[in-house]
Amino acid sequence: MDVKKNKKYSDKERWMCIYPAYVNSKKTISEGRKIPKTKACEDPNYQEIRDVLAAAGFTVGVENKVYSREKSHEPTIRGRIRVHFKNDDGTPLNPKFPNRDSILLYCGEMIPKLKTRVDKANKPHGSAENPGGSGGGGKKKGKKR
Repeated sequence: MDVKKNKKYSDKERWMCIYPAYVNSKKTISEGRKIPKTKACEDPNYQEIRDVLAAAGFTVGVENKVYSREKSHEPTIRGRIRVHFKNDDGTPLNPKFPNRDSILLYCGEMIPKLKTRVDKANKPHGSAENPGGSGGGGKKKGKKR
């Protein structure tokens, strides 16, 4: 414990860790969600969290780690984000985000507004090229005997 206290907030080991489960509305609190379900987003991934925080002006690092409470170890679920959000004297880098919860709430609010999320919501589930058929076309022949 003493080792961490001697390190500065600018050391990557002291940066805040964010797993996608922290802001996933499909998770329960016991499964790792850290913000209210109403303010969380559905199935975020580490790329989306990274994009949102980088756009907000944070220095962000990505690590290939899996959350300990995660049951599945699939590659799509992997990813831990490290965020530098405090100066060496302990004051927040950005006064809009004074603590960890404010950063998590911001992620939950902004991830659904990402272009990748908006584009997926606007696309229909069926393909537009073959709207109504088997695509076979033509007359079917009878069974050969």
